[in-house]
Amino acid sequence: MKLKYLKSLFVLVSLVSLSLLIGCTGMQYAPKKGIAYYPVELLNAEKAIADAQKAGKDKQCPAEFNEAKNLKDKAFEVYWSCRTTDAIAMAKDVIKKANALCPAPPPPPPAPAPKVIDRLTLILHFDFDKAVIKDVDKPELNRGINFIKKYPDAAVRLEGHTDGRGTDEYNQRLSERRANAVKQYILNSHVINESKINAVGYGESNPVASNETDEGRAKNRRVEILILSE
Repeated sequence: MKLKYLKSLFVLVSLVSLSLLIGCTGMQYAPKKGIAYYPVELLNAEKAIADAQKAGKDKQCPAEFNEAKNLKDKAFEVYWSCRTTDAIAMAKDVIKKANALCPAPPPPPPAPAPKVIDRLTLILHFDFDKAVIKDVDKPELNRGINFIKKYPDAAVRLEGHTDGRGTDEYNQRLSERRANAVKQYILNSHVINESKINAVGYGESNPVASNETDEGRAKNRRVEILILSE
């Protein structure tokens, strides 16, 4: 009689387990509380809480962590009461809460870009593919130095430009070399500290005249001195 009862009980448990397995999709084998299979959402919610605890978020924001953890525990209880759909919905909410725990503070806003308060354009006579300062340009460069002297506390940006002959890559490198040559000439005059002057190149991207004529190309081969606000 006892053996017959045990066989009947085994059949009943097997049928119940089979019906649960057939009636639910996305199940994983993870025995707990006498139940072998659980929805993946519940297991993912459990992992999300465990990962958050390993990351120390239970100490960083304990109130929010405990709220998510308690919801996870409740989701399992709901599943054990055979309300699978409700349990899955709760588990998804747990994952969202766990992922949102202790958000990092927003980065500080970027510092405002310095304003250009004055500028001077220098037309220079560099040889082809060269960034060597020529004697003929020294009066023009000295004019730039006197211009910088008018703003002793300001920062300075030197912008190098070329005409349209050559490739973009070639002209970009050439404009940088020429801007740095002017920077070095200005630094040699000791009119400004090196920390307050910067040189950049823009290649042929910002012409001020046509590149179809010698006169226009000469105007485009220039270095501009920009006086910047602090």
